[in-house]
Amino acid sequence: MIKYLELKWVNTPYEEDMRQAIDDVLQKGWYLKGEATRRFEEHYAAYIGTKYCVGCANGLDALTLILRAYKEMGVMQEGDEVIVPANTYIASILSITENGLKPVLVEPDIHTLQIDDTLIEQAITSRTKAMMIVHLYGRCAYTERIGEICRQHNLKLIEDNAQAHGCKAYLKLLPSEGAGGRLMRTGSLGDAAGHSFYPAKNLGALGDAGAITTNDAELATIVSALGNYGSQQKYVHDYIGCNSRIDEIQAAILDVKLKYLDEANQRRKEIASLYINKVNNPLILIPQSDRDSVWHIFPILCERRDELQAYLKANGVETQIHYPIPPHQQKCYSTWGQLLLPVTERIHREELSIPCHPAITKEEADKIIRLLNSFI
Repeated sequence: MIKYLELKWVNTPYEEDMRQAIDDVLQKGWYLKGEATRRFEEHYAAYIGTKYCVGCANGLDALTLILRAYKEMGVMQEGDEVIVPANTYIASILSITENGLKPVLVEPDIHTLQIDDTLIEQAITSRTKAMMIVHLYGRCAYTERIGEICRQHNLKLIEDNAQAHGCKAYLKLLPSEGAGGRLMRTGSLGDAAGHSFYPAKNLGALGDAGAITTNDAELATIVSALGNYGSQQKYVHDYIGCNSRIDEIQAAILDVKLKYLDEANQRRKEIASLYINKVNNPLILIPQSDRDSVWHIFPILCERRDELQAYLKANGVETQIHYPIPPHQQKCYSTWGQLLLPVTERIHREELSIPCHPAITKEEADKIIRLLNSFI
């Protein structure tokens, strides 16, 4: 059986370094907000290309803390609106509603599976204060048009970078900055970004962990305090905070794996390239490769998705569905049931994720390609 993802094999190349990192934490006897956390935050900020990185408990908390900090800063208040892609994983939306803000769902482009930037402006109202783009599946969701819309309407641009560690985008310089452009990583394109280090992510911990990256010193200070019971000084609480901190062992593990992230992403790209160039079946829609991707997920679309999944399983290939029920049809958001989002609904009805990770061999990829091409 070709597993969809076997974390043990993905982590095997780093085992010795990770054991040493864990041992170093045990020897020091300091398990929260210590040297390992500071080191990872510094290294990850430098990698992403931002001034600040603040570790937290998970990716959902990262997004929730960003929005909560903007409320504390007076940028937003309850009832304000945040534009978000309709086909995202529910965590993006949970962070918005948790803060008493209103998610405004915008359909994706069926070819990129990212938010359709031609539909954004018609969703903006006087209560719109931010746009949350989601680099879903490991593909860059940012476009120059999105950047221009945010500047014109004075919107905060928040990135959900839970699935795209290491992904890059080429940004044109503003007229005031000169000619040309620069290559930047997702997580540094907007005003702030939330990152998840769930074990299955491209940069995965051995448990839950997350981070916020930003160039905004005030925001970094406030999210750090909010995640530490609202405190910047022990027993002094400026905010009604929560407990959301990355622990020393996870920070140490992530710091080890960060050194190998680009190499692991390159392997994902090689496997994805085989799929893109060799799968040829009119029943299967393969994602376009016009945007950079680190392929956290390789999604294909098929009208007979369930049949295809059963066929692959019968032939020794494990797959997953991301995600079977769109957010607006979930019970927890039952008041949205009247929304008609045909592109989103099609994606959730047809999407199938095939194995694409650093431990996949070429022989396994070739088998998957043969099976996809032979499905009739």
